[in-house]
Amino acid sequence: MALPYTNCFQLPRISTKCHLSVSAMGTQSPASRVYACLKTLDPGFPGEAKVSPLLDKVKWDDKGLVVAIAQNVDTGAVLMQGFANREALLATISSRKATFYSRSRSTLWIKGETSMNFINVCDIFLDCDRDSIIYLGKPDGPTCHTGSETCYYTSVDEVLNDPQVDCNKLALTTLYSLESTIWKRKEEISSSVDSKPSWTKRLLLDDNLLCSKIREEMDEFCRTLEENEDPSRTASEMADVLYHSMVLLAQKGVKFEDVLQVLRLRFAQSGIEEKNSRNS
Repeated sequence: MALPYTNCFQLPRISTKCHLSVSAMGTQSPASRVYACLKTLDPGFPGEAKVSPLLDKVKWDDKGLVVAIAQNVDTGAVLMQGFANREALLATISSRKATFYSRSRSTLWIKGETSMNFINVCDIFLDCDRDSIIYLGKPDGPTCHTGSETCYYTSVDEVLNDPQVDCNKLALTTLYSLESTIWKRKEEISSSVDSKPSWTKRLLLDDNLLCSKIREEMDEFCRTLEENEDPSRTASEMADVLYHSMVLLAQKGVKFEDVLQVLRLRFAQSGIEEKNSRNS
């Protein structure tokens, strides 16, 4: 469902500077690095006067705060939750660094000011009641002080099933749960762990088999259009294409997040222009 305009901060004009970004989920080979854009504010940004009318519409609580949630713009992972006051939100809009208000220290703090693992904010969203916000951005590294990718790694189900378990399971979406499983199979191969055989391992151990399966699944996917098959068949074939393609990404040491970064950087560019730029 499309978000109404009033629930989306229209951030000021920006200039774009690019730097090399490596996924925090693991060491990457040089070939797997992609350019991620950090956005810096236009020097002409007039400050609070520009955004004051919008800040006035936020439903601050009796202490002048709202819940502020940081979310990864590419993976959708919820990184952390804190609080923001008017000054913290203004600072985030102007600096593009996720800024919060510390209730214990009664002061503003920038995520990453100590660890240098900043969260670079691409956009800010208000909820329907305007009493909580989302900082949608790109983290420079692990968000949690424990070194975890996000602050959410304790599964309630696992704790209930085994209170003694030392739970360290990231709250992953379906796509990233699949990727996590594929990478675990790859680690099992490299560490010679004695585990059950799997189709993923067979693919990882045979490049020719993997490539032939991708070509086969792509052909079946296209045929669902050419032969006007049922939409459910299209979804099923796309699932096969996606799975086998993600195995190839893992084989090459590339995270799916890197693919999404590339797509995000193309949003503001014509597809025709982007293709022409590859030939130049």
